[in-house]
Amino acid sequence: MSEFTHFNPEGRARMVDVSDKEVTTRTAAARSILGVTEEIHQAITGGKVKKGDVLSVAQVAGIMAAKNTHQIIPMCHPLPLSGVDISFHWDLEDGHFLHIEATVKTTGRTGVEMEALTAASAAALTVYDMCKAIDKGMVIHETALLSKTGGKSGDYHINK
Repeated sequence: MSEFTHFNPEGRARMVDVSDKEVTTRTAAARSILGVTEEIHQAITGGKVKKGDVLSVAQVAGIMAAKNTHQIIPMCHPLPLSGVDISFHWDLEDGHFLHIEATVKTTGRTGVEMEALTAASAAALTVYDMCKAIDKGMVIHETALLSKTGGKSGDYHINK
């Protein structure tokens, strides 16, 4: 493994200089899983949440979060994103779980893993915010990087 470059000579954190890195197409996908009650599931799918269309608002929140990741994660570089997509699907086999997947793409010198993770997290938090009046017992169970492509470290895909 190459020398870790996230510290300055005084041992303090710094934003890594990526100017010598190769420009490549980079993608990342992340997922957050939100556990909800039957009542919340019915309210979301039936369009009965008083604050509005939950998944549409969460989608916009996720996109905005990806675009602004560098403003909330201190060492992230501001990136020109070429695409952000947020998708939702329900897993009702063992309860009521909303799977939120964020996919982010750029052409640049550093990856978009943090943007995808931030997007999925913000979308999950938005669903929570919009539905908390119904039940505050929702749980964000897992947020994980599913895949990333491009860059020196190569591709990654979760082993699930």
